[in-house]
Amino acid sequence: MSVLVILEQRGQLKKCALEAAVVAGRVARDSGVDLDALYIGAGFGEQEALAGLGIGRVFAYEGPALAHYAGEAYVSIACEVAKETGATAIVGSATALGKAFLASVAAHLDVELLQDCVDVSWRDGLVVRKPIYAGKILSDVRITSTPAMATVRPNVVAIVREGDAMPDVVRRSAPAAAARMAIKEAVESEPGTVELTEAKIIVSGGRGIGGPEAWPTLKALCDALGAALGASRAAVDAGWIHHSHQVGQTGKVVSPDLYIACGISGAIQHQAGMRTSRIVVAINKDPNSPVFKICDYGIVGDLHEIVPLLTEEARKATAS
Repeated sequence: MSVLVILEQRGQLKKCALEAAVVAGRVARDSGVDLDALYIGAGFGEQEALAGLGIGRVFAYEGPALAHYAGEAYVSIACEVAKETGATAIVGSATALGKAFLASVAAHLDVELLQDCVDVSWRDGLVVRKPIYAGKILSDVRITSTPAMATVRPNVVAIVREGDAMPDVVRRSAPAAAARMAIKEAVESEPGTVELTEAKIIVSGGRGIGGPEAWPTLKALCDALGAALGASRAAVDAGWIHHSHQVGQTGKVVSPDLYIACGISGAIQHQAGMRTSRIVVAINKDPNSPVFKICDYGIVGDLHEIVPLLTEEARKATAS
């Protein structure tokens, strides 16, 4: 028996994969079983990145056809490895890819899955903590099925290593079975683009920025801070920016170290997507905006004057 962690990759291992491994390692230790990992991609060459995480074996399925997520092949592999290792629990990342992948695996295995968890532990069964009711309540839920499955929200777990032991790598080729779906093309993000759900710093704009012509001002601050660009639903619905940037109940859920809300009122639907941010800075002309009730630092004023000043100071700080 073992706990199985799914290592997400995009050309290379993603940080959220290491976070999931830390959580899975804790569950494995507390339940007294081994920790195994599953990697699916073009080729695995990052054994050192997994040092000290307690992983005994990495089942690495490799091949050009596996470079990008392909539902049938990935799900078939995961189910096969889960059965081979006698997985009592399966842990993955609560990214867009991770949630879709593990949902399909759970359906094929006919077991329970809890998504977007902020804590996972083992107490005579897998117990997860996840936000409900738009993040206003944290609920503890015990999963009784086997394997119990959970995805962990990025940026809520510190990567802690114990020693430098590296896992053994069990290399396998891509399955030969024909798939009904094939990836014809994968469009990569622009170089330097920070993934929103995994970003340590996010600068978001709302209706209060005034229009799409204001995005360069916010992007300049993103560049200075190494941040990702987010948006409220109002900005997306207005057609000012693509939905992939939306933070909130109907967008992406994020947990950065720093969230800078520019011209965002702070409606409960938006709070649902960023409530677990460690530090929230709000910039808004309206001192009565709800965002000032949840922020750590609030600036009442014109963001078109304030954001360039922040950008200038950020550049000075990084240059020194």
